[in-house]
Amino acid sequence: MPILFGVVLLDLIGFGIVIPILPFLSPQLGADKIDIALIIVSYAACAGISGPFWGRLSDRLGRKPVIMLCLGGAAVSYVMLALASQLWMIFAARAFAGIMAGNLGVASAMMSDITTHEGRARGMGLIGAAFGLGLVLGPLLGGLLAGDSGSFTLPCLVAGCMSLLAIFAAALFLPESVTPERRAANLRQHRDGTRPATFRMLRQTGSRLLVLQYVLHAAAISSITYLVPLWLGDLLGWGARQVGIVFGIQGAIMVLLQGGLLGPLVQLAGEWRLLRICISCLMLGLWLAVFAGSMPWMLAAIYLAMSGATLCMPLLNTITSQRTAQQLRGQMLGTTASAASWGRVVGPLLAGANLTLFGYAGAWLGCIVLVLFYLAWALGAPPSRPPAAASTAAES
Repeated sequence: MPILFGVVLLDLIGFGIVIPILPFLSPQLGADKIDIALIIVSYAACAGISGPFWGRLSDRLGRKPVIMLCLGGAAVSYVMLALASQLWMIFAARAFAGIMAGNLGVASAMMSDITTHEGRARGMGLIGAAFGLGLVLGPLLGGLLAGDSGSFTLPCLVAGCMSLLAIFAAALFLPESVTPERRAANLRQHRDGTRPATFRMLRQTGSRLLVLQYVLHAAAISSITYLVPLWLGDLLGWGARQVGIVFGIQGAIMVLLQGGLLGPLVQLAGEWRLLRICISCLMLGLWLAVFAGSMPWMLAAIYLAMSGATLCMPLLNTITSQRTAQQLRGQMLGTTASAASWGRVVGPLLAGANLTLFGYAGAWLGCIVLVLFYLAWALGAPPSRPPAAASTAAES
């Protein structure tokens, strides 16, 4: 678990470096607010297409080689971004990065492989904590490297170096979590056609509505991520450095919640009740953003919404992995990662359209509508674990 945490952390520091940069890099090459949304969408759409492929491939070949391959692709994409001199080159770099973005789904599958049923929420929380710590160090580093010069080449090259470091760490220290026997069985099922296709797998595990929540969750969060730099820039006149600090502080909160508090909170409240509480906090933060007009209230809205959302993804991953037999976890978590990517397509497009038509208040209200459906699903009775997943606990 610590080794996997470290590999994911190195990768996500690189990812975090470019978060506060893209909204300011792209306008230098002629992009407007819609273009920035489309750049985010190009990454998410390609990740949505490739996500199930990486999950299935990790079931057949193992988690470690797929993680290393995706890290290599990420390094190449950051170099492409560093060398971008025209707007289409930014689109190409982010699209390629999306194609290679299989790491979180595969890493989540690896975490489910190496944790017991009782400890899975804590394990998924560690993946989330690595994401949060990456959002602490990455945006801070990106903002500091960018400085006031307006050149973003150095931050992008450093992001590529972080992915290369993660490859070396994985090669040297990360053990494989799928046994040779299991890989051989998965490969045999793939060749003889007995392995269920994605839609049949979702039906067998009773997870079709559950996977839809990944779309809604990611759409809401990507809308917030798209809106926050523009909101702070337009209303407060902030730039990449200040936005990087805001994301860095939120990353620190994520580390505290996911890395330290998630396990005890799950023991206290259970996965479903805690998920409902977290979605409610997300909703309250978005309502506050609708009416916020000064820096303290704007920051309070951001931190309340993002802190509530922080625990939702590891809780969803925990519920999903507990409902899925071990031999299908890579495919399932690759599918949920793909669903989240499609949510990141919908979110920025919806937020960008609402921002253009109705201003920031209308854009935040659009996010609230998404979260209302999310909360309505969570408030319903949790579905019983289907027979197909009943072996999961025994395998663990």
